[in-house]
Amino acid sequence: MTNHLSKESSPYLLQHVDNPVDWHPWGEDALGLAKKENKPILLSIGYAACHWCHVMAHESFEDDETAVLMNEHFVNIKVDREERPDLDSIYMSAVTAMTGSGGWPMTVFLTPEGRPFYSGTYFPKEPRYGMPSFRQILTGVADAWENQYDKVQEGAEQITQHVQQTSAVNAHVDALDTNILTSAVSDLKQRFDRTWGGFGQAPKFPQPMGIEFLLRENLRSGNDEALAMAEFTLLRMAQGGIYDQIGGGFARYSVDDQWLVPHFEKMLYDNAQLARVYLHAWQHTGNPFYRRVAEETLDYVCLEMRHEAGGFYSSLDADSEGVEGKFYVWSAEEIRDILGDDASLFMQLYDVSDGGNWEGHNILRLSIRATDIAAQSGIGEEEFESRMASARQKLYDVRAKRVWPGLDDKVLTAWNGLMMAAFAEAAQALDRTDYRDAATGNAEFLYATMRAKDGRLLRTWKAGSQAKYNAYLEDYAFLTEGLLALYQTTFDRRWFQWARELADTMLAHFPDAENGGFFDTRDDHEQLIHRPKDLQDNAIPSGNAMAAHVLLKLSLLSGEPAYWDTAERATRNIGTLMAQYPSGFGEWLNAASLIMGESREVALVGNEKQIAPLLDVVRTGYRPLLVVAAGAGVEDESIPLLANRPQMNGSGTAYVCKRFVCESPVTDVDALAAQLGRD
Repeated sequence: MTNHLSKESSPYLLQHVDNPVDWHPWGEDALGLAKKENKPILLSIGYAACHWCHVMAHESFEDDETAVLMNEHFVNIKVDREERPDLDSIYMSAVTAMTGSGGWPMTVFLTPEGRPFYSGTYFPKEPRYGMPSFRQILTGVADAWENQYDKVQEGAEQITQHVQQTSAVNAHVDALDTNILTSAVSDLKQRFDRTWGGFGQAPKFPQPMGIEFLLRENLRSGNDEALAMAEFTLLRMAQGGIYDQIGGGFARYSVDDQWLVPHFEKMLYDNAQLARVYLHAWQHTGNPFYRRVAEETLDYVCLEMRHEAGGFYSSLDADSEGVEGKFYVWSAEEIRDILGDDASLFMQLYDVSDGGNWEGHNILRLSIRATDIAAQSGIGEEEFESRMASARQKLYDVRAKRVWPGLDDKVLTAWNGLMMAAFAEAAQALDRTDYRDAATGNAEFLYATMRAKDGRLLRTWKAGSQAKYNAYLEDYAFLTEGLLALYQTTFDRRWFQWARELADTMLAHFPDAENGGFFDTRDDHEQLIHRPKDLQDNAIPSGNAMAAHVLLKLSLLSGEPAYWDTAERATRNIGTLMAQYPSGFGEWLNAASLIMGESREVALVGNEKQIAPLLDVVRTGYRPLLVVAAGAGVEDESIPLLANRPQMNGSGTAYVCKRFVCESPVTDVDALAAQLGRD
């Protein structure tokens, strides 16, 4: 049988289309049915790359007896959390309130009005792990609905009131000062793992926003400990199994503290943020290893995560053939058969043994420096690296013939904005036209595909279907970030103009006028039990933090003070939290460092050939507090930073400004370098 998911485009929902469960997508039909029949709603939220979602689906949702219970007593609704972050946010708040923790799959029981009254995450088919079975949960909830209806309604009301209060914060500071930044570094230092890098204990997640902040703090204050923590973490992650040593790209997180054993799924947003922070680390330190990791990650995305029309896919699953990690691990025998004479060297370099380093298999990681093995073997470093590169390619070719992990090939506007920014910045820094083309192609795809007839932004698209769902704050903010990076790569004014349109929409339709900052949903969004306003950064920046950050950049490019004032107010509202909990507010810290730093705007006037030497100066090194515009100058009123900036003596001319107060224009590269100084 098929259920009501057959017309959906989400790969996650389509994974459940043949379940015996009578699944419905979230919408008026399902909610109306629950009200008509006065049945509770069983809401199941997950995503395509979620391992435990697959486990619960196989154990329970594919089981006929379980499906009978679900269909008899509940209206069953399945939601892809990546398509509907609003529902995910609202009901995750309820789950954590009721259970003390959260995760996916998320299992929430609701009244027909959408109010939660019981919840959990993964429930096993049979009682184990100290948990009741899913069928026991179903029976118990159905009994409570039938026989304790008033008590259920009372509990639902209490939980709903709690959820509605979750956006309230009391962390306002009257003014931002650098003590916030130094306190954040001190907190990160206390949690820093000096043996393996990263912060906190296993499971360990990459924290690119926090690492970015540490790089900025080193640049701002000269704090060498900040740089050391950032570098050591970047090094250890890229040496570990969390990094795909054969194909490039990072997995979601490491289950151990050594970065060896990943939870093998690969998410677009992780790789966008990590490619960018490795790029910045290379710009800041000159260490070629960071550049290599950034390029390998972006090359992986181009090869395996991009639709031919220009959109970037969402994720690759952890599982293949029903086994977690099977696609990525190796036996020593396989390595010897494939690599022959180079196998021994490769096995030393990548920690391969007959016994394996994980459940009898080998996860490849860099266990020793390549230069040491080359020296021990009497092989020149260049020859050694060439042979290892050849070995990696041979293994990649063999691996490509395996059964691939499942691909979530939907395109999400927000995540694409993050990846667009990474490709655009890498194109600038590395002079890679293929990266510029990838970023431009992505912007053109999103402009053509992710806009409704009335011009509003949409959330999600999959080949063979139309884009759908009104975009959220994070879609507007992340895409604005990508477009600003792309504008500063190509100086094509249409990307600046679109970025400004998106920012103006955020200001018009998302603001929290009473408390500052922004709601996650538009003012004309579907009416839910709560209008969410997420402030904390998680795996991706909060929409609020990114909105603040891009408004600051737009203010520098446009001279519009309202952008800056709105962003600064929002950032002040998070001031205390940033200092105390930097791991949860990394993007806010980066916005705060821009507010308090010596930001610069650079206007370059002249044709492409004339400004090229000046642009090389601007793009040299790590300059996170600088924005740049380029064009014809006086005639170019569409970019305010360029308006009324004449060329000097027919030469390429640079204007270095701070909040639109500019120094004397220069045409000489040394003079420009002197004016820029340190950002």
